[in-house]
Amino acid sequence: MIIKPNITQTPVNVPFQTIPIDYFPKGGGFWLQLSEGLDKGKNLFFRDSTHGEGDPECTLVFVHGNPECSYTFRIIIKSLISTVKKTFRIITLDHIGFGLSDFASYQMVCKDHSKNLLQLIKTLNLNNVTLIVHDWGGPIGIAAFLEQPERVSNLIILNSTVFPLSKEGKTYKNYPITWLGWARGPYIIPNHFWGSFSSYAVFLKPSKPLKILLGMLKYFILAEWNIFPIDNIIARKTYRLQFQNKMNILSSKRLVLQTPYWGHGKLYKEPHLGKRDTKEFYQFIQDNIKKLWGPKGLNIGVGLIFGGWDAVCKKSVIQQWLKHLPQIKGHIKIFKNEGHFIQENKPKEIAEMIIELTNLK
Repeated sequence: MIIKPNITQTPVNVPFQTIPIDYFPKGGGFWLQLSEGLDKGKNLFFRDSTHGEGDPECTLVFVHGNPECSYTFRIIIKSLISTVKKTFRIITLDHIGFGLSDFASYQMVCKDHSKNLLQLIKTLNLNNVTLIVHDWGGPIGIAAFLEQPERVSNLIILNSTVFPLSKEGKTYKNYPITWLGWARGPYIIPNHFWGSFSSYAVFLKPSKPLKILLGMLKYFILAEWNIFPIDNIIARKTYRLQFQNKMNILSSKRLVLQTPYWGHGKLYKEPHLGKRDTKEFYQFIQDNIKKLWGPKGLNIGVGLIFGGWDAVCKKSVIQQWLKHLPQIKGHIKIFKNEGHFIQENKPKEIAEMIIELTNLK
């Protein structure tokens, strides 16, 4: 990659003393200084690494959601590097307010992160992209690339949607606990414990309410002493440490508060910016995704892998994806006993789907 004046390899405002090597690979970690928009001047972290000899046959772009960061894709990436023989390029990024990027300065939502991602796309001139999105990374990544749709060849969706989430059945108001839904978390959990809550939630297995609550309380207490379960210990610490900054916490909480209105849009008041509306952002995606990427458009390859223990994994959501991108048929995998953060639990299966759609065999 050619280093441009607004790109540096020197860490800026990083909240970690030691960055894991599989997060910031030698020679592959960069920061883009954003040149426009509400976050002008802030530094956006991204990984850019090519694996194999010669020019890459495709570029894999991973877009994370909340409350994780790009480190959540580490196991998928490791599996791809150890399996694929052809040359390919990997791009991951941390949204502002997450991971190794600069702290947020207002309560950010998907449209803000999407505009920042578009700047990265243009700066790196990304083409022949296989876009892998999780959670809020779905609307963030898809909206950004729909601005320049010809750059995308394939799309893989991990527990995400860009369509109006139905209010029937499981919702983020009644999941994972009927009387204590995900969307109520920001009201109940103090800012001090938000990092611990985040690192607990990412690795939460399908469980009964009492087990979830007691497990969370125990996790919070031990995390105060920097004691974590041995499995995924580095990732757990990473997800917690990114929320030591108050505005990062409030920005993450804002995304959780948006979950009941996923795909619908919502008018809300941001303390620093005043009234904001996300409806137009979603409308743009819904008006264009089928037209630009469907069978009568570019007819891109599409795959979907969902954990079934999740409010976003229901028949109506799958039908919406099939209606807009019918080429997804035959490339849908649902794991009933897995939760929302499918990339942490089924990385091998996700890597296999990436290889299948990209022909990187």
